[in-house]
Amino acid sequence: MNWLQLISNKRLGQEHRHIERHDDRSEFKRDSDRLLFSAPFRRLQSKTQVFPLPGSVFVHNRLTHSLEVSSVGMSLGNEVCHLLKAIHPELAGTLFEEIGTIVSSACLAHDMGNPPFGHSGEKAIQSFFKEGPGMFLKDKVSGDFWSDITHFEGNANAFRLLAHRFLGRRDGGFVLTYSTLASIVKYPYPSNCSGRKGKFGFFHSEEATYKKIARDLGILQTSETPEGVKYARHPLVYLVEAADDICYEIMDIEDAHKLRILTYDETEQLLLGFFSDEVKAKMRKRIIDEGITDLNERVVYMRASAIGTLIHECVSVFVTNEHDILHGSFEGSLLDHANSHIHSAYRHCVEVSRQRIYNSKPVLDVELSGYQIIETLMEKMIHAAVFPDLYYSQQLINRVSNQYDIHSEDLETRIMAVIDFISGMTDVYALDIYQKIKGMSLPLV
Repeated sequence: MNWLQLISNKRLGQEHRHIERHDDRSEFKRDSDRLLFSAPFRRLQSKTQVFPLPGSVFVHNRLTHSLEVSSVGMSLGNEVCHLLKAIHPELAGTLFEEIGTIVSSACLAHDMGNPPFGHSGEKAIQSFFKEGPGMFLKDKVSGDFWSDITHFEGNANAFRLLAHRFLGRRDGGFVLTYSTLASIVKYPYPSNCSGRKGKFGFFHSEEATYKKIARDLGILQTSETPEGVKYARHPLVYLVEAADDICYEIMDIEDAHKLRILTYDETEQLLLGFFSDEVKAKMRKRIIDEGITDLNERVVYMRASAIGTLIHECVSVFVTNEHDILHGSFEGSLLDHANSHIHSAYRHCVEVSRQRIYNSKPVLDVELSGYQIIETLMEKMIHAAVFPDLYYSQQLINRVSNQYDIHSEDLETRIMAVIDFISGMTDVYALDIYQKIKGMSLPLV
């Protein structure tokens, strides 16, 4: 793979109008603006990140998380650009200089396909078909479609949301540039190739779209089996992934401190774990010298320092391994290849988060409730899609937005319309529809 081909401002759905613009507002900045001003992006403010949506204490939701990931992604891309231009002077003055903006835009989009209630929403959709009432559909749909819905993935759903032509919309979906779209696909293969982890990058309905983008950008094909074709990642995926991993882990620790799941001493130990004893002493002295007595403000300072260190390390790993990344032979994430001290500190944060944060009562309560809500919505809405002539089915179908092809003659299309509808809901809207379906609330006149 080569950078000059990998970075393209060609737009999906408007290839016939493709020209390389050179005005102050680049095509990649237009990608960012299209995402920021879109309804699906705004809805992220009412989707759970990890903790319940805020009551008296503000914690991250999908929107604030995505904005922070985008900020870190911009820093990663800009630093990589600066260092690689020194190694490859021929990249100066080309679209390669836009990689900070591309990574930032892809970071804005990376969670847009996630259903309500975090990972429990994903699991509820998968389980409905894999081990729930939807099992009866297995013999009524194609093998590829069955693989997609039983492995339902927020990553693949994000690509569908951005690239699919929904009813009444224009060809190309969001009509984003090829490079931005390719940069969000962490698992560049279909569900048949997902393996034990169940991760994949696009549904079969968007497979041809991804292949077209991959061919145009020169993304390497790594394998081909009867199950499907696997590609190497677009190099910028590694930076998007790193930005997400950094923010997810470090910001969850800050939220856990605010919610008193972790003590200040525990939080300090985790965030200062990325530094040598000498640097730790200097940071503690600075906190005292600057008179920072508020514990939350101390955590903010340590959190910012930890993020800065992780950004620097990920940039170093990317630049050092540029050859392997471009040849599709780099394995794992950038953080997997961090120096031993930083890698150990990061893994310690991950382990503590798994034990103390993700299994905490507030998080488990959201997952339990969210699972039940999504499972119920799936059961009622899928039944309506399969048996659309029933009276109650028609009542439910009338609630579905007209951008989803719920009236199609094709069963798979109707099922996917339900999944599109439910996965696009906010937590609050999903709860509202659930209560109405269960007869627990009535509209007030």
